[in-house]
Amino acid sequence: MLSSLKYRRVLLKLSGEALSSAGRSIDSGKLKVVVSEIQALRRLGVELALVVGGGNIWRKREQGQGMDEVTADYLGMLATVMNALAIRQALQRGRIKTRVLSYLACDLPLVNRITKQTVQMAFKRGEVLILAGGTGKPFFTTDTAAARGAALIKAEVLVKAGPVDGAYTANPRRIKQAKKFKTLTIKEARARQLKVMDKQAFAICARKKIPIVVCRWQSGNIVKVVRGKKVGTEVTV
Repeated sequence: MLSSLKYRRVLLKLSGEALSSAGRSIDSGKLKVVVSEIQALRRLGVELALVVGGGNIWRKREQGQGMDEVTADYLGMLATVMNALAIRQALQRGRIKTRVLSYLACDLPLVNRITKQTVQMAFKRGEVLILAGGTGKPFFTTDTAAARGAALIKAEVLVKAGPVDGAYTANPRRIKQAKKFKTLTIKEARARQLKVMDKQAFAICARKKIPIVVCRWQSGNIVKVVRGKKVGTEVTV
């Protein structure tokens, strides 16, 4: 099965919105979808690390008004830990071996610190990694955390899955005339100041030569990506 795959080790950046529904920041039904998709990837033999945002619980630009930025950022990091623990339990119920790692120091028995050694041992044990706590420092986004995680695990691709089906010339939710890119380079994305990822994330992926696929989070899309099928926008190095 591995011979039919384009990508065998993947960093999946998942929007916090993928876990939420109206009135529920973490919805059990949405967690089941995450489990189903990861089960499909594991059946293919894909090695996987997951970084999830915290926007379903905490959004600094909306809820952090009047708060100092450092405190607001730490609240966001804690939100990603909460999401990671929820996903961990759902995956374990789906009989998927899972480990939560964090750059943010958490005195919790369910969360280990991220190191090269813990990552290597987790993959040897066949575990899915959930990388929580952002970068562990304020002033960075979970995009940067995802890029840093992709570099750490030596991912062959970083897949950013969210509510939008690719990279556009402008925000398609606001500007109907926005055009979708099928492919572009990281250099072009940075020159156009596209908001699909932040500058630091682009810089890490460019330096480590990690391609990015931006796509909608929906059933079957990530499997299509690892099989080399065209989904969303491919951002090449």
